[in-house]
Amino acid sequence: MSGTSGTSGTSGTVPDRMYIGGQWVEASDGGFVEIVDPATEEVIGRVPKATAADLDAALAAADSAWRSWRQVDAWTRSAALRRVAGIIRERVDEIADIMTGEQGKPLAESRAEVGAAADHFDWYADEARRIYGRVIDGHSRTNRLMVVREPVGPVAAFCAWNFPVLLPARKMAPAIAAGCSIIVTPAPEAPRTALCLARACHDAGIPAGVVNVVCGDPPFISERLISSPIIRKVSLTGSVPVGKLLLRQAADGVKAVSMELGGHSPVLVFEDADIEEAAAAVVRAKFRNCGQVCVSPSRFFAHESVVEEFTRRVVELASGLKIGSGRDPATEVGPLCNRRRLESVERMVADAVGHGARVALGGKRPKGCDRGLFYEPTVLCDVDDQMLVMREEPFGPLAPIASFTSMEEALARANSTPYGLAGYVFTRSLKTAFLASEGLETGMVGVNHLMLSTAEAPFGGVKESGLGREGGAEGIESYTVAKCINMLL
Repeated sequence: MSGTSGTSGTSGTVPDRMYIGGQWVEASDGGFVEIVDPATEEVIGRVPKATAADLDAALAAADSAWRSWRQVDAWTRSAALRRVAGIIRERVDEIADIMTGEQGKPLAESRAEVGAAADHFDWYADEARRIYGRVIDGHSRTNRLMVVREPVGPVAAFCAWNFPVLLPARKMAPAIAAGCSIIVTPAPEAPRTALCLARACHDAGIPAGVVNVVCGDPPFISERLISSPIIRKVSLTGSVPVGKLLLRQAADGVKAVSMELGGHSPVLVFEDADIEEAAAAVVRAKFRNCGQVCVSPSRFFAHESVVEEFTRRVVELASGLKIGSGRDPATEVGPLCNRRRLESVERMVADAVGHGARVALGGKRPKGCDRGLFYEPTVLCDVDDQMLVMREEPFGPLAPIASFTSMEEALARANSTPYGLAGYVFTRSLKTAFLASEGLETGMVGVNHLMLSTAEAPFGGVKESGLGREGGAEGIESYTVAKCINMLL
């Protein structure tokens, strides 16, 4: 393993080395992974591909660091996290440019994501000072019962590529706040934004080994890290199949887990909804990040009395979106992140059309796009619940619209999948808002809007959409363990 690299550790340069034990390092065997710009399909950089020796070095660094970091007082941890947040905000344009290059989303979205990542470090700077225990009255005055919260220990964190700076921040910030160390594995499609977070932590004075970022082959890395007795907790943001695999791996070591997995978010548009506002909100949210959002609205159920009007306005608004490179300031819809996503979207549209759906908008790659992983914003009508697009998460710019006749029907269809991450309701009725929100089997509900993610609120799902929560006061809990001290005087 090579030593410190000045290029990766300096603001203004693109970080292209792993961060292990406070050093910027290449892979011990010189291996690397190429990074492709999805807008051009050209190779724009590379990062090291971690070996077993590299992962063992990261494990050793994390094990050593947390034993001292856990002893650092909460006010000091809080101040360090606040410095990280400030550094991230100072570098918002730099990090956003790196993100757009490797992930494809428009620069405006990238800047907003960097700001959201900084918010998480800011939020957990406060939560670091609010990890509370309690005192319990015992059976007699000779007993003293206390519950204290202690850091769970070294964490192995795995992140998807769709929000490559926000997802690592959601794991790094509470882990650092709680007194844990962490090894982050970003997705190979977009690894350098996570390295930007590591650089911010380094520059903020987070001790060596508390934060580590390794790159390479996620299955190889996950097996090596999770099987190590050093790792005490596993955190994943990813697909349901990957979540099930990591749960099985974690079970062998009886390790704590938190999982934010896939979703297939229903949108219920009731007869009394403001259709203009609902359609505008849907178009903003559905085609953000080219539909590659775990809480993206992905199944649309509009009451039979308003479904035609709702569909018409969605089509009109979506037809005006500009497709192109994320670096073009006018772009509103960038490319899909990888070819797997493009092929999956094409397969879902073909399945829907083959089973009777009508393409009201899009349904193909844009004209003239011989290069780049672009797909038109697409609206499908006359869909039924058996079509692939209604059963599996599309994770692309697809909006399938169906109608319903009653709340009972809408809720039954909305709850019919194994997913339960987010759901949305549009209505002017307070009664309908409460009943529909309570009836949706999801971890989060948005009423009359679709922007759920914020640092101060818990984020997570039910059923196969995951375990545990990230964000809010709840987000730090899974990075701690409750210890009971029962003292006889």
